[in-house]
Amino acid sequence: MSQNRLARETSPYLLQHAHNPVDWYPWGEEAFARARSENKPILLSVGYSACHWCHVMERESFENPDIAGLMNESFVSVKVDREERPDVDHIYMQAVQSMTGHGGWPMTVFLTPAGTPFYGGTYFPPQDRQGLPGFPKLLAAIAEAWRLRRGEVEQSARQLTESLGQTERLRRSAQLLTEELLFAAFQGVSAQFDEEWGGLGGAPKFPQPMIWEFVLRFWKRSKNPYAQRMVHTTLVRMARGGMYDHLGGGFARYSVDAHWMVPHFEKMLYDNAQLASLYLHAWLAFGDPECRRVCEETLDYVLRDMTDPAGGFYSAEDADSEGHEGKFYVWTADEIRAVLGADAAPEAIAPLRRRLFEARERRVRPGRDDKVLAGWNGLACRALAEAGRALGRRDYVAAAVRNAEFLLGAMREGGRLLRTWKSGRAHLLGYLEDYAMVADALLDVYEATFDRRWLDEARTLADDMLRLFWDDALEGFYDTGHDHERLIVRPRNLFDNAVPSGSSVAIETLLRLAEFTGEATYESRAAAALRPLADLMSRHPTGFGRFLCALDFHLGPRVEVALVGASGEGLDPLVGEVFGRFLPNRVVAGRPGGDPRAAERIPLLEGREAVGGRATAYVCRNYTCDLPATDRETLARQLDPL
Repeated sequence: MSQNRLARETSPYLLQHAHNPVDWYPWGEEAFARARSENKPILLSVGYSACHWCHVMERESFENPDIAGLMNESFVSVKVDREERPDVDHIYMQAVQSMTGHGGWPMTVFLTPAGTPFYGGTYFPPQDRQGLPGFPKLLAAIAEAWRLRRGEVEQSARQLTESLGQTERLRRSAQLLTEELLFAAFQGVSAQFDEEWGGLGGAPKFPQPMIWEFVLRFWKRSKNPYAQRMVHTTLVRMARGGMYDHLGGGFARYSVDAHWMVPHFEKMLYDNAQLASLYLHAWLAFGDPECRRVCEETLDYVLRDMTDPAGGFYSAEDADSEGHEGKFYVWTADEIRAVLGADAAPEAIAPLRRRLFEARERRVRPGRDDKVLAGWNGLACRALAEAGRALGRRDYVAAAVRNAEFLLGAMREGGRLLRTWKSGRAHLLGYLEDYAMVADALLDVYEATFDRRWLDEARTLADDMLRLFWDDALEGFYDTGHDHERLIVRPRNLFDNAVPSGSSVAIETLLRLAEFTGEATYESRAAAALRPLADLMSRHPTGFGRFLCALDFHLGPRVEVALVGASGEGLDPLVGEVFGRFLPNRVVAGRPGGDPRAAERIPLLEGREAVGGRATAYVCRNYTCDLPATDRETLARQLDPL
């Protein structure tokens, strides 16, 4: 079977289309040069490997020789993996949403040879269906409009592009960043809460871990019992529903119904990383062992099924196997009886789950997207480091350290962090989210190990992040660096969606770094970037979950803990007390074994000594410090009021 140009790419999604009869190009100058020379419009198709309807459109249209012939005759066709190129996806998704009022994937957009969009949509069937035009009919109509009404097409494209350039600009705000914003945001979230089943709204229902992280923080701040109930109900309902993989661990992307029962079966790294962190925090806050179990089972799934031998974490597992969504996961009653026998006792559930898991492992697995994305790896690395320290799981800490070494080794070239890696090849300049999420993770790896290297690497990435993505006139971040290719607009995503906004993670990372380093610039840049969002955060909280967490950290009170070991002595008892409780606005610096170099340029550790030859904790908040604590009981008394 012949191959097209996509055969040279690393993205599993692009490689899935390498044998299509469509003359696909990857995004790049080669495609646009041909469009200009042949005076043809671009047909841009954007999707991702775990997208069910992307597979459907490929089978129905892109594998169809007649439809492919229409595409090849009248268009230059470009295929983009939205996970590798979030900048391209963001720009043209905005365009589709402004044209149609909705968006999604697969995304189909028609562009001029200059890259300006003039028509678009999402999935198109091969024949007219449910109000959607058949794809061949659409191709013919667009080709005719390009030939006969070129002026109108180009004029509408210019107007649309001008509007795209305005949507991400916010007025500078004089509004103060106060607790009232958090209370207003909580009211907005609680108004959408499903009291019976948890979560927000009806079907389909998404896990939205950033929202629940905010509500958990709000409970910590306000002691509001309803906030606790909202979080706990949601997490228990999700964990006991069909969206959670009760045999292998990990969560599917979302629930088709409002009861968490019928999942859309794809599993994404970013969901499972964030949910593992959320369940860890709920365990620390509420002490519910079910939350701890789900956290560990989710991370165990990532380590077992989503980890490359080189140390990176894969992006996703498909919903489909053998051409059917969910076939790998679904059981009939007869299949269960065949594995367990007719007399299986419910009280012996653990060994029964093991037997079902082992039987399921013999099935044909769903497809796996084995590219490694820097930002998503940062989310998983942070979850492992934090859980490893809090739960005493050294294997998690080791996996986080190995991943950090991989990201800074295999995915950095000439000091520049790269976006994507597969089979030994890394490429594409890293985006704001990559820098922010990796730097954020390195701070947690530092707290999990007290190895000075990781704090220094986090600071280097943060400084590079400010140099590449910060704009003084904007007083905020762009998503692409100043060294990035020129697109029709410079993208700037200011919403937390399934993946946090690069800006929200950058703000939180700078705030944490300011506590570790005493560097005022980090704090001032973070506050400047937060301030224009004050009104949006309070009025539309579900789109700003990670921003609200950053605001909570900014407002404080923050807790600073310095742990200092005596020569040859560890910090374990004190570490367990600090990390075994829910203190979201906390930073911890450590100097194990009395190493004086570990305190250099870390104000929290300056002048701190082990008292009486024993490991010692120094707890500070609101610019005041408690007396040194050399035993776990004293430290607990100091931390309990917090």
